[in-house]
Amino acid sequence: MIGFMRKYVRVVDAINYRVGRIIMYGIFVMMAILLWSSISKTLPFTLPSLWTLEMAQFAMVAYYILGGPYSMQLGSNVRMDLFYGGWSDTRKAWFDAFTVLLLCFYIGVLLYGAIDSTNYAFKYGERNPTAWRPVLWPIKLIMCIGFLLMLLQAISELFKDLAKIKGEPI
Repeated sequence: MIGFMRKYVRVVDAINYRVGRIIMYGIFVMMAILLWSSISKTLPFTLPSLWTLEMAQFAMVAYYILGGPYSMQLGSNVRMDLFYGGWSDTRKAWFDAFTVLLLCFYIGVLLYGAIDSTNYAFKYGERNPTAWRPVLWPIKLIMCIGFLLMLLQAISELFKDLAKIKGEPI
């Protein structure tokens, strides 16, 4: 079983590492969109762009949804260390394994809802009710992919914790 867990952790961590390293440059995409928004609203010979605010919001959603698994992999998530900081590594692993199971349930519910919402957006051509009216399926699909990657990373973290409990860290 440990062999399977090691391979799973290696593959999932590699995928999320690459996705995270690529998506980290999404901040520059958002900056470019918002810069264009500012320029188009201040220059007298251009009309303000209707798409910039929503596009920046979509870029931000992609940025944090796809960057979340990478953040989890690096241990950059926020943790309250009032008690946790003084615990032994084994006790931390037990606690983390329990909380990761709760996280997996939560992400599973989110993924189920996101898949249902994405199917609806595909089936009915759902659009945002704004002046620009963009189709919503691309961002909903990105959310599904991000939730799936987060679920896979959470399982990877669970495997790492279980291996640490057994005394064979991955």
